[in-house]
Amino acid sequence: MSPASARSASESSSFPPPAATPEQAASLRADLADSGWGVEAVAALLGEAADAALRREIRLPALRAVRAALAGGPAPSPVAVLTALFMLGEPVPATALDAALPRTAAAGATAISLVGEPDETGCVRALVDLRPHEAVDDAGEVRWWVASDLGELVTGRALAPDHVLGVGGAGLTLAGLTPRRRVGTALDLGCGCGIQTLYLLRHAEHVVATDISARALAFTAFNAALAGVSVTGAPGALDVAPGSDLDSEADAASESGSGTGTGRLELLRGSLLEPVAGRRFDLIASNPPFVLTPPAVREAGLPLMEYRDAGGPILPGLVAGLAEHLEPGATAVMLGNWEHRGTGSWRDTVAAWLPEGLDAWILERELQDPVEYATMWLRDGGLTPERDPEAFDAALEAWIDDFEARDVRGVGFGYLIVHRPRRPREPWRLLEEVTTSGQGVLGPHVAEVLEVRERLAGLDDAAVADLRPLLAPDVTEERHLIPGAAEPTVILLRQGGGLGRTLQASTAVAALAGVADGELSVGQVASAVAALSELNAADAAALRAEMVEATRHLLTTGFLHPGK
Repeated sequence: MSPASARSASESSSFPPPAATPEQAASLRADLADSGWGVEAVAALLGEAADAALRREIRLPALRAVRAALAGGPAPSPVAVLTALFMLGEPVPATALDAALPRTAAAGATAISLVGEPDETGCVRALVDLRPHEAVDDAGEVRWWVASDLGELVTGRALAPDHVLGVGGAGLTLAGLTPRRRVGTALDLGCGCGIQTLYLLRHAEHVVATDISARALAFTAFNAALAGVSVTGAPGALDVAPGSDLDSEADAASESGSGTGTGRLELLRGSLLEPVAGRRFDLIASNPPFVLTPPAVREAGLPLMEYRDAGGPILPGLVAGLAEHLEPGATAVMLGNWEHRGTGSWRDTVAAWLPEGLDAWILERELQDPVEYATMWLRDGGLTPERDPEAFDAALEAWIDDFEARDVRGVGFGYLIVHRPRRPREPWRLLEEVTTSGQGVLGPHVAEVLEVRERLAGLDDAAVADLRPLLAPDVTEERHLIPGAAEPTVILLRQGGGLGRTLQASTAVAALAGVADGELSVGQVASAVAALSELNAADAAALRAEMVEATRHLLTTGFLHPGK
């Protein structure tokens, strides 16, 4: 190996995005699959401490582990070679890459712009970040390799304005939040590197992916091809290649590759909803650019990031515009943030964005103070006090001045879930703060909540009383008693999945949860408790009403399942 050191590379946008023919993508995919280069293999190579450090963007421990592996013999493992090259930006001999990717080889990787030409020492350097991505969703196991622009950790420079991010925390959050029921059409609004597009292709017959950035669309096209999606004859249309991880029974019509324009993936360039004017979808997923950077901050030299900078308050218009693009029964899932101004409620601010006729579930998951928020985005743009303290302070001061002028006292981060009822009715609106977190992804929970609320919207109290609910298997009960007391002073129902909520329950509600096995109706439970408690008619009616109302709440929060 040649001396290992991170280069001070040019901005990532100076390199062309990767592009591959279906044949080139198939060969590379087969090479990567045969190499054993996966998430667990990387973790085993680096060791627990170095792997954890790399996730915190501390590179040195991983470099030490990889250099040791590469120096361990004449034929380093493909996992070591690929990790060094594409995840850590280390130069590797072209011959080592030939061995790691025998079908593609260094020459093929150069041809599709994954690596540059060999230098005078015979070594190649990565032009892109490429790494394995593995997960499990409702459709089964996911195993992909996802390319994006080289990060600051490798280049040692601030991100270019058109930098295409890889799979990060926000992308994984959105992927986990999105319901995975089968749908006809889906929209990935602001596709970036294409990770949401890949997930949508697993359960949508047709996916439209949009972005204002031509570079992002190019990365999405490459990553789709690498995941088993090949270009048909129709401009902008892509079909899933038979036998790929994205292949499904629903793909039969599109697998012919006839080039008729009926491909399952359509890439469109443009701002937000403009490219899909007049079109409706069954599902929309988006992590839109929502950072409002004050003009003075831009003047201080912070690069404008296409993937994050809104340039203005776009969320109000974007959320309002969703009404024109949702089919009956369709859902839009988005990440976003909103300002807390003065003594007013953030709920009033966000509620004003919501279009008429649509259900809405808005969750605030985190609240940052103005300095914390500004510092995060300044660092995200590559401006740090360690690198340039004077510029950092100037930009931070400009941001603080802007917040103070508008009386912004905090910024909330969270989820926006908007749903069009299957039939016209009075929409429900829920805006809440939930900072707890259950186990597993939230997509199935979101899907169930929407389905339950849709069902409950058509049921009166008598119909709810006739339901035979089931206690969710992740719910536990916790009782607190004063020593010597016969009855508990506090009863808590705790949710292990979903949002990990904790509910303080009355004795009656705890009794309902305790016998919710799908056999007894809510009304039967209420009658039994009333009889055991020897309640008069008025109190028995009040108990029944309490249990009916509690049932609605327990069903819509996932403590109970509807049953029959």
